[in-house]
Amino acid sequence: MRVKGEHEIYCCGARVRISEKGVEVLTEPLIEYCPLHEALYGTKKIDVEAVRKSVEMKIAGFGFCCANRLFDAEPIVAYGASEMMQVWLEKGLIDCAVVVCEGAGTVLTSKSSLVQAIGARLTGIVKTSPIPEIITRIKNEGGVVLDEEKAVINQVAGVKKALSLGFKRIAVSIAGFQSKAISEIRSLEAREKADFLIFSVCNTCIGRDDVEHIAKADIVCASASKILREEIGKRALLQLGVTIPVFILTEKGKQLVLGYLANFKDKLVIFRTQRLPYEAEGKGPRLKTENTRVGGEGLKTA
Repeated sequence: MRVKGEHEIYCCGARVRISEKGVEVLTEPLIEYCPLHEALYGTKKIDVEAVRKSVEMKIAGFGFCCANRLFDAEPIVAYGASEMMQVWLEKGLIDCAVVVCEGAGTVLTSKSSLVQAIGARLTGIVKTSPIPEIITRIKNEGGVVLDEEKAVINQVAGVKKALSLGFKRIAVSIAGFQSKAISEIRSLEAREKADFLIFSVCNTCIGRDDVEHIAKADIVCASASKILREEIGKRALLQLGVTIPVFILTEKGKQLVLGYLANFKDKLVIFRTQRLPYEAEGKGPRLKTENTRVGGEGLKTA
């Protein structure tokens, strides 16, 4: 598997550059342990080398950032954005999903299998460059690439494009470092009298300034963010999971999540509570003790 172009992502709170020259970890990871990372990559302690190796495994294992990228629609996590969007499309609960793919940027699709094939192993993509083979595959599978020449990541423009194509019930994933887009899309929803489901993802690096925007989402993945557990968790109507909780903030989000759970194969425990978030000691990611940014002002990206 050979990387094409240049790409930047967040992995465990570390910013990573991926190019034909190799994998370069640009910043220190913000967490020292993540149960999901351990399950997927066998990592018990996260440091720069562990981050680099996990990205290299994604490249070698399924062609991440490569021309021969695998498009495998098997579920990876229980409550992931792509897993839920796949089911919502299959059941006709939404008409279109607006997501992000490395090598293509913002992608629109009404094909359920393509949503999961794109999102199965992704983390927060900060920027990417075009990989013609990936773009061609997405188009052949029924997807629309917002900008084939530059592989731009712009979820607001992606939602506008979906509206122009006649879609009204649109689900969109937005990474925490692009949180302002959530407020823009909510304003667009009101103007267009459309029906948007906003799924906030990749939130490990968010700061307090992001909370006001993320609070307008329907569904929020807490990632490793202490801020979201404290500020968003208490606003939730429903919580999925404990290790890496997913908070549902709106009735719309609640109904769609219940639709997803109706098809869920694993056993579940459901009980009432007077307050959220529900937490279990010793569960979830562990932040580095010397890190003062997570739970404080967070990281900002251009």
